[in-house]
Amino acid sequence: MRQHVVSALVENRAGTLSRVSGLFARRGFNIDSLTVGETEDRSVSRMTIAVTGDDAVLEQIVKQLEKLVDVIAVRELDSALCLRREILLVKVRASEKTRPGVLQIANIFRSRVVDVSRTTVTIEATGDMEKLNGLLMLLSSQGIIELARTGMVALERGARALTIQSVKRKAASKA
Repeated sequence: MRQHVVSALVENRAGTLSRVSGLFARRGFNIDSLTVGETEDRSVSRMTIAVTGDDAVLEQIVKQLEKLVDVIAVRELDSALCLRREILLVKVRASEKTRPGVLQIANIFRSRVVDVSRTTVTIEATGDMEKLNGLLMLLSSQGIIELARTGMVALERGARALTIQSVKRKAASKA
């Protein structure tokens, strides 16, 4: 079993997210990460969905997504051929004595300190899951108070792209 990342272009309208997440729930698939945001076309949103399973699970997910009316296009993103990023905010205990160590860890991971109080430091980090998990592992000894992660966003490297124009070109070439 491995993590698969699926990118889907969907209609940007009420109920689309509910229908997509409902599809996963009905099939008993767990969503590891789900992010949604508008594309350059405000009527279209991009969903980035991370799921863990074998190739049969992935194939079933893609087929079921393609059947939904709100879904324009779906594609699995090959991990070797895409960029994956996530944003993390983490609030850590940091006394005067431990603060230099926390700041050093943040610096090593090219993170930004976005808030400091007498007893805490809040760090913002961007990167792939492995980098963020490594940061959290080191910060856990300081005492993590609060944590928020955005979920994964991903795009393919190079010229290959999942866009409305590419979907229209593909449909026109089949006609």
